Amino acid sequence: MLYICIPAYNESPTVGLLLWRIRTVFEAHPREYEIIALDDGSTDGTSDTLRRYEKVLPLTVLRNEVRMGYGAALDTLARAAAKATRYPRRDAMIVMQGDLTDRPEDLPELARRFDGGVDCVVAEAGRSSPGAPREIRRLRRIAPWLMRRYVRIDGVADPLGTLRLYRIAVIRDVIKQAGHEPIVRSAGWAANVELLAKASKFCRRLETLPLEPRYDLRPRETRVRWLPDALALYRFGVAHRARRAPAAS
Repeated sequence: MLYICIPAYNESPTVGLLLWRIRTVFEAHPREYEIIALDDGSTDGTSDTLRRYEKVLPLTVLRNEVRMGYGAALDTLARAAAKATRYPRRDAMIVMQGDLTDRPEDLPELARRFDGGVDCVVAEAGRSSPGAPREIRRLRRIAPWLMRRYVRIDGVADPLGTLRLYRIAVIRDVIKQAGHEPIVRSAGWAANVELLAKASKFCRRLETLPLEPRYDLRPRETRVRWLPDALALYRFGVAHRARRAPAAS
């Protein structure tokens, strides 16, 4: 089973098309899947769109009455997938965006790697990221410097991407380690780095997959702001290095 987890905040223009493209992909590449979508306090028609698709897709819709943010959305979706599975070693969680940045047509390749025994598949974008908005280009220029200083994930050159596959047994290990605390505390893209850094400790095999995000398909402007997101990466990096130091000692 693949649990496809989609955080959505005010994505009514794209989330319906995304869901239909996921259905089309799995009609061409049959396998068992379930979509878990989190409406993170949307104020547009996202909630209505998701409810309509519940009737025709294997779709579970979760909702926050007020916006909690991307990091909290990852935490909620990961826990929902971990609770839903009956076979955590055989099932996977895929995280993708609701704005068409991540392509449903790439899901079969992630699933193929998983079927080959990989515990975590990380989609990596190139440094240039053709068509990326200016805020994202700026963040990508400064992020490698921040990552080199504070966070190193073996085999991963780009820990910022949003399209990821995790074996659910790995996610359960992350949840168990966190106890009653959230598994992700960071905001923005730093949340992707934090979840990957924590999950990588429990992965026997981790692979990367070169995939460029599609920034030209969504109708809205990017929500990335390079300075706040860089500061979030910095704060996570400092905390991450501080946690690692006692263990190394």
